[in-house]
Amino acid sequence: VRIWEIQSNGSSVGKAAFSHQGPALCCAWSQDGGKVVSGGADKAGRMLDLATGQATQIAQHEGPIRCIRFVEAENSSPIVATAGWDKMLNYWDTRQQAPIAKVELPERAYAMDCNNPLLVVATAERKILIFDMASPTTPFQTIESPLRRQTRTVSCFLKKDGYAIGSIEGRVGIQYINPQQKDKIFSFKCHRDETTMKSILYSVNSISIHPVYGTFSTASNDCSFVFWDKDAKQRLKQYTELGAPITATAFNGDGKLFAYAHGYDWSQGYKGNVSSIKNTIMLHSVIDEDIRPKIR
Repeated sequence: VRIWEIQSNGSSVGKAAFSHQGPALCCAWSQDGGKVVSGGADKAGRMLDLATGQATQIAQHEGPIRCIRFVEAENSSPIVATAGWDKMLNYWDTRQQAPIAKVELPERAYAMDCNNPLLVVATAERKILIFDMASPTTPFQTIESPLRRQTRTVSCFLKKDGYAIGSIEGRVGIQYINPQQKDKIFSFKCHRDETTMKSILYSVNSISIHPVYGTFSTASNDCSFVFWDKDAKQRLKQYTELGAPITATAFNGDGKLFAYAHGYDWSQGYKGNVSSIKNTIMLHSVIDEDIRPKIR
């Protein structure tokens, strides 16, 4: 895991790095930007304190850790949540070696996001578990995904009232928690090539919520990313033919920079892992009119 500092001119400076004993599968920042946590195929969760430069192991699972997030609330110690292929969701106080709470999941964890008090875990077999951090060991909703294929990514809304999920079939679901908002729930197609007789469906690999406007991005192995306004059900801006599949995305704190990672997502098996696909991180300067909701 490598940490980079982005300069005002867009250049990057390497600041720190730490290692797993197997592929790193997930990572997350603390809200104050002072710590980075990661989970890997070595079944371990690790944390780097940028102030001290010290990396420590903070979590251990029986299988690879696929998802990791800080669970932070005002006036409380930060807790780290990890979910893995051992079908477990664990909560960790980073000062202790054992988890402070455990939740058995119905299947392997594939995606997770948290915007306290909302935490959402998506598992294999299209299950979605929704937790209120006031009662973190008992999901208050367990539903089947409205999307017909495997869940790839999940991202909680700014208002903490719902979440967006993406699947391997080129489809996104907009979900709300409150039953009174069920009329706002919908799904839509994206990242598809329908110019030929046989449609080609691409995986939605990442969904990122804009930290100011609450609009969001989707990115895919079709080498593109798109900005969307869920409230207007409208595509805001599309960027295509970017040269390689996009595996992960994120906005910076003020939403003026959008980072996306090029790499191989293994959607075509080992034969698709060709040398022309380089692992790179790209920075896109976000134009306000491209991400701001349109006036209706």
